[in-house]
Amino acid sequence: MLLPTLIPATLVRRYKRFLADVILSDGTEITVHCPNTGAMTGCAEPGSQVWLSYSTNPKRKYAYTWELAVNPQGDWLCIHSAKANNLVQEAIEQSVITELLGYPSLQREVKIGAENSRIDFVLKNQQQQCFVEVKSATLLLANGLGLFPDAVSDRGRKHLRELINIKQQGHRAVLMFAVLHQGINCVAPADSIDKKYAETFREAQAAGVEILAYRADINQQAITITQALPVLSEQPS
Repeated sequence: MLLPTLIPATLVRRYKRFLADVILSDGTEITVHCPNTGAMTGCAEPGSQVWLSYSTNPKRKYAYTWELAVNPQGDWLCIHSAKANNLVQEAIEQSVITELLGYPSLQREVKIGAENSRIDFVLKNQQQQCFVEVKSATLLLANGLGLFPDAVSDRGRKHLRELINIKQQGHRAVLMFAVLHQGINCVAPADSIDKKYAETFREAQAAGVEILAYRADINQQAITITQALPVLSEQPS
């Protein structure tokens, strides 16, 4: 995924979930839109280098959007979580995700299930339907361990239950972690943050839901999903 021209800045603080204050290279301090509803633990350290996109839409209150960051260890990460689905679609269509080859039909945002959910992708061929739910993973704990979620996620548990139901109906069900942090080398459920989610995650694994994780290469010009990562069943103690 090619990115628009991005503008470097220095992060002052992130607050009220959707706002951040940054200092531009000329010393001007501005408020920008933060397109991430999560805790962003480790991704929003004051003083970090960040990269902003600019919109000419006069209806927008904040013209700049925070897109990328570089953490103190030098790892690039994408904080714009909504980009995960487009990145995964691009990777599927370019045959990067080998586990999802062989589906000529792809639909997005399909309503499913008893809990009034929308699944991110439904892939189809003549023999099978494959339902894929995408989650953006950016929480780096230590030693390359990435965790999901970064805050209690009842919505995430609901999606896991829907995937279990899909599998029980005889379809293929996949939870896909789009790892948008270059310091992460493996992914596990965050038992220390949301024990209920982690338990439902393991129930989904036991029911036959497939869990995949792919990491993206990230720089100020482009983001590209490239590499499969191992997935652990529980957070190491």
